[in-house]
Amino acid sequence: MTAAFVHGEYSLRPLDVEADIGLLHRWVTHPKAVYWMMQDADVTAVAAEYRRIAAHPHHEAYLGLYRGEPAFLAERYDPRHVELVGLYEPEDGDIGMHFLTAPAGTPVHGFTRAVITTVMAWLFADPAVRRVVVEPDIRNTAVHVLNAAVGFTAVGPITKPEKTALLSVCTRAQFLAATGEPT
Repeated sequence: MTAAFVHGEYSLRPLDVEADIGLLHRWVTHPKAVYWMMQDADVTAVAAEYRRIAAHPHHEAYLGLYRGEPAFLAERYDPRHVELVGLYEPEDGDIGMHFLTAPAGTPVHGFTRAVITTVMAWLFADPAVRRVVVEPDIRNTAVHVLNAAVGFTAVGPITKPEKTALLSVCTRAQFLAATGEPT
């Protein structure tokens, strides 16, 4: 499958649920992925969720590769229709994002930051995107630090059915200022 986006040694391609389900299931049920909230999901449930995303007109999942090998998952969604409906005032050009790095036997310093930078560069490659919106679990302090490192500003807590989240936003200018990445 051809890459949809290339950023140095990183690339993204549309997720192929049938081909990718084995590794996807391992990733989302791994203890490291506790905030993905799929810890007890079997392969059938994970496949059903990602088939639902694939069929949704406002939500997409992509497999991220590092040096050609599967290494992360990224999702983009329209917050006017998915995840944040009625929970904040969307602006023209808003896009929502989720990302998950694959569990690693030996963590590589800076890898997750490189992944989120790649995901943000991918989102901002679309000229219609003016701002990226995220809603991680308020307890996920590690991702809050990563988000701030690439330019996100916390808006505040919001209550979703499944969690209390920290709504945060990042404009193109904030991303450029934080990372030096062109958008």
